[in-house]
Amino acid sequence: MTRPVHRVAPTTDTAIRQDGLRAHNLILTFQQIVGARQAPISRSELATGTGLTRPTISRIVDELLAAGLIVEAGPARSGSSGRPRVGLSLARTGPAGLGLDLRAGALSACVVDLAGAVRHLDFAAHAGREVPPGETLASLAAMAGKAVRAAAADGLTVVGTTFAAPGPVQDDSLVRFAPALGWRDVDAGATLSALTGSTVVVGNDAALATLGELYAGSAELRDFVCVSGEFDIGAGVVLAGGPLHGSRGHLGHVMVDGDGPPCACGATGCLQGYAGLREILAAAGADDPAVAPAVAIDALVSAGSPAILAALDRAATALGVAVSALLNLVEVDTVLLGGGYSLLASWLIEGVEREISQRVLSARWSPVQVRPAPLGPDAAVIGAALNSIDQVRRDPNRWLAHTRP
Repeated sequence: MTRPVHRVAPTTDTAIRQDGLRAHNLILTFQQIVGARQAPISRSELATGTGLTRPTISRIVDELLAAGLIVEAGPARSGSSGRPRVGLSLARTGPAGLGLDLRAGALSACVVDLAGAVRHLDFAAHAGREVPPGETLASLAAMAGKAVRAAAADGLTVVGTTFAAPGPVQDDSLVRFAPALGWRDVDAGATLSALTGSTVVVGNDAALATLGELYAGSAELRDFVCVSGEFDIGAGVVLAGGPLHGSRGHLGHVMVDGDGPPCACGATGCLQGYAGLREILAAAGADDPAVAPAVAIDALVSAGSPAILAALDRAATALGVAVSALLNLVEVDTVLLGGGYSLLASWLIEGVEREISQRVLSARWSPVQVRPAPLGPDAAVIGAALNSIDQVRRDPNRWLAHTRP
């Protein structure tokens, strides 16, 4: 399976003349190639884009070719007639990133190559809260081993692994609290690192899903909020084409009703109690732990269940209230409904937009579009894999050192 993912890491703008010149200019040149999304880029275009001399570009390109990070592909785009120029693009073999995810009803593992294309995507059933943390992490480690072997068969070397955890994470390792799973202070990073024999970084699933949607989106998608519905409801913010770092993302625990039901987090009236996927099913009297909740909801809607339609309407209203509070703080023009919500967007968008139009002060002169996220339920695991390969996309020098004789 190959799925293109387009966005690139932020680039350095100009060459420097100081110690570290060689490494810096290599990064500068490589990121030009990473950013050439529409067609291969030529050596002359690299010289123009970086400000480096043609001989310097030739030396760097030769080094990247020898390391297997790029390949010659052509011809490069050209606005003039004459001999076509040989283009350069990212190699489909070499370094790769691995992502692991724990979502409602399933575990998943994903490998992306240097170009950000999905090369391996695997799933396994998971019973959620009924499975102890150690058993869950052992299953994820087994999936990681299988993914690494599948990557190697495709000529890929996994250089990093990221686990997308459904809850707040400390020090890129410790899952502090995952209410939907009953996890408290689970050091998922240390456990997975020990089980896999390599370092595993842990990140919040909503933040990683937002990263995945950022990379997959068009270049025009620069300011947006991505709301993900899986175990817990999370949100990530992208401003000016980059993720807003430091945001906690726990939208599910924003209060939407002071008189609402108690939440697993210890508070009352949280969004989770109204718009969580399991909570939507429970409100319709139809929760089935054996079936992925978004799939179960969709089946009930298709069967014409009035109870599920009422539960979805209530969820859309609650989502709209919580998202509106966020939009009154940050200026974006798009809200993506991600995770399981992407499968239910047809029944959620109208209610969310209704609340936004009534509650967001700027909505009357700056409309906000609500639409399903492109990657949907796979966004977190793809974002986790992209997070793992970003170290090479941003700076290939360590990989070059690894491949030099």
